[in-house]
Amino acid sequence: MAEIVLFHSAYGLRPAVHEAADRLRAAGHTVHTPDLYEGRTFDDLEEGMAYRDEVGNDDLLRRAVTAVAPLLPAEPGLVYAGFSLGGSLAQNLALADEKARALVLFHGTSDLREDAATEIPVQLHVAEPDPFESDDWLNTWYLWMTRAGADVEVHRYRGAGHLYTDPELPDHDAEAAERTWAATLAFLEEVDQQH
Repeated sequence: MAEIVLFHSAYGLRPAVHEAADRLRAAGHTVHTPDLYEGRTFDDLEEGMAYRDEVGNDDLLRRAVTAVAPLLPAEPGLVYAGFSLGGSLAQNLALADEKARALVLFHGTSDLREDAATEIPVQLHVAEPDPFESDDWLNTWYLWMTRAGADVEVHRYRGAGHLYTDPELPDHDAEAAERTWAATLAFLEEVDQQH
């Protein structure tokens, strides 16, 4: 079973993140849910993004690295995962961790350095269309990730809102969320079989 670090979105460590972690734990995985907002959560996306901007991306990344440090070096390696903003942070950490086992991105990606190199399996779940992840960007991201050596699998959910896995948000799409969790659990099972 995998040891997973699951990062929250710009809304903070909301109940939906704990529910997702519990779902993964029920499948036998160990899940850590760092609170990068130090207890603050938001019901409004603009407020959450304003707080993200106030903290700053560099400091958020520092907080994420600090949260993961006690878990390293995990054997056979951590699975990094995250929702939207958390996906961006998870991607950065996974590509910097030579022992990372896999990367699961819900609703969000990040830029890659030109010299990025990894052989990890990557699974992305994203709405179609998504206001924060344009088709042009996703095509570019996919090319960069595969060029870096990742084994990438992309799942698109037509008509779903951006953060469709959170049942308390207007974006929620129950059917897309269930399909996402089924695909995620199957992916993690494959990751387990590879080690």
